Amino acid sequence: MIKNEIQKIVSKALRQGFGGELSRTAQGEPLEAEIFVPEKEEFGHYFTNVALRLVKERKANPMQIAQKITDDLRLMTNDLFNKIEVAPPGFINFWIKPEVLQKELKEILNKKSAYAKASADKGKIQIEFISANPTGPLTIGNGRGGFFGDALANILKFSGHNVVKEYYVNDAKNSTQIKELGKTGIGKGTTYLTNNLKSKIIKAKLVIKKLKEKNPQNLEGEVGHLLAKEIQKDNQKFIEKILKIKFDKWFSEQSLYDKKEIEKTLNEFKKKKLVYEKEGALWFKSSQFGDSEDRVLIRSPRLAGQAGEPTYFLPDLAYHFDKFKIRKFNKVIDIWGADHHGYIARMKAGIKALGIESGKLTVIITQLARLVKGGKEFKISKRKGTYVTMEDLIKEIGLDAARFFFLMSAPDTHMNFDLDLAKEKSMKNPVYYVQYAAVRAQSIIKKTKSLKLKAKSKVDFKLLNTKEDLDLIRILARFPEIVQETALNYNPQALARYSIELAKQFHNFYEKERVIGPSFADATAGREEKELATARLVLVQATLVVFKNIFSLLGISMPKKM
Repeated sequence: MIKNEIQKIVSKALRQGFGGELSRTAQGEPLEAEIFVPEKEEFGHYFTNVALRLVKERKANPMQIAQKITDDLRLMTNDLFNKIEVAPPGFINFWIKPEVLQKELKEILNKKSAYAKASADKGKIQIEFISANPTGPLTIGNGRGGFFGDALANILKFSGHNVVKEYYVNDAKNSTQIKELGKTGIGKGTTYLTNNLKSKIIKAKLVIKKLKEKNPQNLEGEVGHLLAKEIQKDNQKFIEKILKIKFDKWFSEQSLYDKKEIEKTLNEFKKKKLVYEKEGALWFKSSQFGDSEDRVLIRSPRLAGQAGEPTYFLPDLAYHFDKFKIRKFNKVIDIWGADHHGYIARMKAGIKALGIESGKLTVIITQLARLVKGGKEFKISKRKGTYVTMEDLIKEIGLDAARFFFLMSAPDTHMNFDLDLAKEKSMKNPVYYVQYAAVRAQSIIKKTKSLKLKAKSKVDFKLLNTKEDLDLIRILARFPEIVQETALNYNPQALARYSIELAKQFHNFYEKERVIGPSFADATAGREEKELATARLVLVQATLVVFKNIFSLLGISMPKKM
């Protein structure tokens, strides 16, 4: 990666120019030179602010520090930079040699779908997402977290991690929501009652009758569990067939009770003397591990209606104990809805008390999305309630638009989802704009095949030397850097935004430097002109390679025509 090469060279210059060792941060850690991409090319292809970060340590003007580093860089032998400049208040700007970019083009063509893919095993990661309550359909909130989790899993797997995508099914027979579902199923209530649930009750009528005859201790829980399984079948089918998200594992909460893992987890706390009784409830000393207060694990009879019922917190702790201690994931990423923000501190405290490093768990919160049409909030569905289902949204705008629009925004930001823009078949629509660029690339390649022309194995890449040629190659060469960034920071939105930048650059290249022109159509065209056209055809092929990789990671389809 070009960015990494710059970082290595700058770090070497820091060692050579400042006493033979890397400078240190305020915390005493070796100072890494951060490399950035400027918004405008006049500030270079890349830049670093390392001189500004050295001011306190070196007790010197940042421009003087930057100049010192730049002088050292110019004395070093490297084939990377075309130009290095210092700019106020202390930035160092770098311009990359065209030969370096042209070499990267060969790398794209050689590796194709493996371009930017890491082969090394970087550890076992579990990503848990969607995990909607099995009492109704999936909402757009579930969809936002679903698309984010799926894209993040693709990126981490591409980056060399062993990734398991998991859906946690909240189907515990003693949970309040399952019991309420069961009450509705046996005719004692109307909670969650929809036309879909009515059909499920009718379908399960015989089984419910047999359960009543057996009269189990927790009839409501048994019936609710049965109905939840039927609803979950619909949700699973919708997730796999319509949302195109494939989970590696569907984990049942009830299985934690069946395998006695709830009991085992509670015993862990008891052994460590981290629980106490108060007002009939059993409390966990979570405040000792960074939480704002202690938390209830087992409700009191007065609160629960009957003794011994666990709160949601205890099975969640057992689930994470299973993730880390039993299945031994190196890293766990939980993607939760906006209403779970206050739950993070207690979960971190819980796993820490279980002897698990809290840094091994990352929780990502997805904020609410508001559908907007004509500048005003819009509700697609006429059904009662405050939610909008993913089924409604997909029917309205299609899967690609829904997925891409959600992935463009960071999950922790509130989002206004513009339905008018998402439905528009024009270059104003971001997903249409990106897909159209890929279609253009395919069209060029298809047309050259019809003319019985193809890129040769030996291409003179030096002919790709116009501003448009080099600008396009440079943004293609940034693809590995973007993948690395998204994998490190868990931000697929960076890849979605990069795809828009790439589309913009390719559209510009297409308008300024047409590949199929006189060089192909005119038999009298000179050799150099044909070689240039062939080189540009190879550039188009490389662009298509990167588009295909992006679409695969984001889960966006590659249309053949638009």
